[in-house]
Amino acid sequence: MSRDEVFEKMLELLRQQLGDPQLDITPESSLHDDLAIDSIALTEFIINLEDVFHLEIPDEAVEHMSSVQQLLDYIIEHK
Repeated sequence: MSRDEVFEKMLELLRQQLGDPQLDITPESSLHDDLAIDSIALTEFIINLEDVFHLEIPDEAVEHMSSVQQLLDYIIEHK
């Protein structure tokens, strides 16, 4: 899967998670400030990412991620 394909799949999952198929999301989007993801929604999103990309994202790593780009980078590096 290319970086663009991973990003597109992330967008699909995020939009589904947030219930807004038209939501404007960029790599620079802040998970908390721009997308207003609370801890429960973030946990569900991470679980979905782990299932789709067949990897484990440790809680310690998630604590240091504030943007879509940081999550994307992690997935690319660890898939």
